[in-house]
Amino acid sequence: MEFITYEVEEMIGIITINRPKALNALNSQVLDELNETLDNVDVNVIRALILTGAGEKSFVAGADIGEMSTLTKAEGEAFGKKGNDVFRKLETFPIPVIAAVNGFALGGGCEISMSCDIRICSDNAVFGQPEVGLGITPGFGGTQRLARIVGIGMAKQMIYTARNIKADEALRIGLVNAVYPLEELIPAAKKLAETIAKNAPIAVRNCKKAINEGIDVNMDEAIVIEEKLFGDCFETEDQKAGMGNFLEKDKEKKLKVVPFQNK
Repeated sequence: MEFITYEVEEMIGIITINRPKALNALNSQVLDELNETLDNVDVNVIRALILTGAGEKSFVAGADIGEMSTLTKAEGEAFGKKGNDVFRKLETFPIPVIAAVNGFALGGGCEISMSCDIRICSDNAVFGQPEVGLGITPGFGGTQRLARIVGIGMAKQMIYTARNIKADEALRIGLVNAVYPLEELIPAAKKLAETIAKNAPIAVRNCKKAINEGIDVNMDEAIVIEEKLFGDCFETEDQKAGMGNFLEKDKEKKLKVVPFQNK
């Protein structure tokens, strides 16, 4: 891999987009390498992923304008599909993905972060969808995911104006869950990933599936999705161990209760 690095720390996988000279901009090769990296993640071992960018300036500055500038209509649509296919794979990946946004997350960078389950960012992060200023629309899901995350009105304002927002505003509108000093971002992402990884993996995966599949259907259909995934957890080792441990601790707690004595 030339532009993607992948590291494993126990049950945590860390994917880094490593093209700092281009502020980690997404070209076809980066997308292909990211796609291949996701295919090679051992989801039987890894319980959470962290996605970040190399360097201190940029998470992903956007799609590569140099590559896009000469595309025909058909090539532009194909490039959009390539990005959407990879981002959709990320969004529907069996295990949770945390975006650790370190710096610029513009255009395709904002879009790839929104494909992750959880977004946290550094205090120097900048988000935006500047595409209309370049004569195009967001092409990697920005018109769809941004509205779902921050609401239609705020999404339209950001996209129509092409205005960038800083970390504090991203937190205020719900685009990110937390803001950290740059040096604390990756440790915070690892701590969050470790907390997720300690929980029952089948249950966590089913929760992700239930949320993702239920969000776009009506409530009657959504609760059926939940019921099936809830039921799917039973008779698993995770469920037996989790409930068995709870009952054992509850039993021990009751045995340790000292009767009140009125002195």
